[in-house]
Amino acid sequence: MILQASLILVLVFAVLLAVGIPIAISIAVASLATILLILPIDIAVFSSAQKMVASIDSFSLIAVPFFILSGIIMNNGGIAAKLVDFSKLLAGRVPGSLSHTNVIGNSLFGSISSSAIAASTAIGGVMVPLQEKEGYDRKFAAAVNIASAPAGMVIPPSTGFIIFSLISGGTSIAALFMGGYIIGILWALAIMIVSYIIAKKRKYPVVTEKTNLNVKKIVWEAIPSILLIFIIIGGILTGVFTAVEASAIAVVYSFILAFFFYKTITFAQLPHVMAQAVEMTGVIMLLIAASSLMSFAMAFTGIPAALSSLVLSISDNPIIILLVMNLLLLLIGTVMDVAPAILIFTPIFMPIATGIGIDPVHFGIFFILNLCVGTITPPVGTGLFVGSSVGKVKIEQVLKPLLPFYAAIFVLLMLVTYIPQISLFLPNLLGL
Repeated sequence: MILQASLILVLVFAVLLAVGIPIAISIAVASLATILLILPIDIAVFSSAQKMVASIDSFSLIAVPFFILSGIIMNNGGIAAKLVDFSKLLAGRVPGSLSHTNVIGNSLFGSISSSAIAASTAIGGVMVPLQEKEGYDRKFAAAVNIASAPAGMVIPPSTGFIIFSLISGGTSIAALFMGGYIIGILWALAIMIVSYIIAKKRKYPVVTEKTNLNVKKIVWEAIPSILLIFIIIGGILTGVFTAVEASAIAVVYSFILAFFFYKTITFAQLPHVMAQAVEMTGVIMLLIAASSLMSFAMAFTGIPAALSSLVLSISDNPIIILLVMNLLLLLIGTVMDVAPAILIFTPIFMPIATGIGIDPVHFGIFFILNLCVGTITPPVGTGLFVGSSVGKVKIEQVLKPLLPFYAAIFVLLMLVTYIPQISLFLPNLLGL
């Protein structure tokens, strides 16, 4: 029965995706087809609908549309150029300074918008042409933009950590956020080290002196946006507000910045901004509902227990088990977006991780880190396709320049996986 259910689930899901059916619909139909193995159609449909509605009837999920709206306001608020100028100041006059600017800009903008694609488009759209103009190889510039875009996805406020906390049964959002800070910074540093080595070898030019004029103005315009990150985390850590309340505060703060401080959005644009937020929220909520149905279908047919037994049967050595989990998660990340992957595979891998003594916060961080890496990995990594489009290069042209960055990211992934204190140091220090 388990083998039959697994085959139906995977095959129906794969076929629907192959013919262009949206992922949420594919997940829901594949899950229903699996449930029909055991239950009659009337009970199966009723139970499925009930499960989907119940999965989004959660107070914690209120944070998701608020953080989405905050990110859209900031994204439409024209802060990308301000963050680019600020990043140039931080990058300094070192080899590859423009590529470092791209990395810092992606990290900052990605964390504010909670989207690697938004960061890659907004920051990369400015930096890739600028680097080419200054003598950088365009394929290298596109590779830097692609490799650094997901770094912001693990720097708070991250909707991925919020979803993981909900699905995993209440893992501390504050602890995940603080651990994510460290990992996001390390990711950015890893890309910058590789960029520095390549830029020095190729003798790429640095930022000219005139770029650093009006330092006070650049800092003044950038700091209010960056403060959003610290306000959210500071409020959660001090207990002033919860993660859900923080999401609403992020919207108010973003609104004030965009409408009154930067004055880059008018009230006439507000309906369009709200429509974007509603559309994105609807997509994510449908994914959550459909993914919860898939989790229900797998649990109902015993698939998670069978997979856990399969993984644990390979070895009883935690090092081998973690390596297998990483490889599986990397593969999953290449064919599935982060949100549905969290929803579907957390219930499968979480018991395995806790069973071998892995801290839930540590597991959550390297779990999401794997999925973020998958977004820029062939064959269907969305970040890879978007970054190539932004850089105006073909995917096959950018893969070779990406190889040293992939190597650096993989080393970081292994370090985070096998040295728990890298992700747990700050949460433990703060008593989370």
